[in-house]
Amino acid sequence: MDIRFLDDIFEMQAGYVLDFSDRSFAEYFDYELSIDIDDKRYFRNGSSKAKRFRTFLTIEDDRTVAKALRSLWDYRDAIRGPFDEKNPQVIRNRERFFDLVHSIEGGVDLPRTDAIEKFTDNETLEELVAAIERDIQANKPQAALDRLHTYCMKKFAHLLKQRGLEFGKDDPLHSRAGKYIKAIEADGAVRDISLRIMKSSISIFDQFNSIRNNESFAHDNEIVDRQEARFIFDSIVSILRFLKGFEANKFGV
Repeated sequence: MDIRFLDDIFEMQAGYVLDFSDRSFAEYFDYELSIDIDDKRYFRNGSSKAKRFRTFLTIEDDRTVAKALRSLWDYRDAIRGPFDEKNPQVIRNRERFFDLVHSIEGGVDLPRTDAIEKFTDNETLEELVAAIERDIQANKPQAALDRLHTYCMKKFAHLLKQRGLEFGKDDPLHSRAGKYIKAIEADGAVRDISLRIMKSSISIFDQFNSIRNNESFAHDNEIVDRQEARFIFDSIVSILRFLKGFEANKFGV
């Protein structure tokens, strides 16, 4: 209902957002919000400005979304001129809009999912990423842990293939991570402290295997509580975030 309301407020029918062209839309987000709205992660539901903006609203953190909504409201006022403040519908829309913004600003700080992306063309991977996003948006990190483990298995398999390294289909997550980190060490591409942190993550991935098998929805388990699940989720994603930046900087993948 909120999305449909915002569709009306920002005139998002037929794929548009207010009077923006594709170019001015990108320039506005870059200049006003320091956000690349042309980033491929915003295209997961379509390429139109409206679809990218809706995706932006659903995957970004509360603070960023609230800031964007406030900024676009000011822009809307500027290009449409002063509204009739005596019009009951205008008053209701304004009140509803800022009630929504205030609720977002005071809402739950959800985990970041920016490092969880579709890294190759694969329908299963696409649905996996979307499922993790749905769990996090519903504030259910416990449900996301099983799928995050599967994502990590696929991610490290992809990274090893990129380097032409062999691995077994049944190799556990920490084994795949260890082979990849050993390759990084052989390259001499990271500082000692980063390498030490990455090596310590092998044991984290080993424990993540146990969490996935014994304390997630993968099986009929006693589920880890939400707070601890959030901590585990954030910790694993922080490792993935480093790998994403590292691979992009060094190899362009």
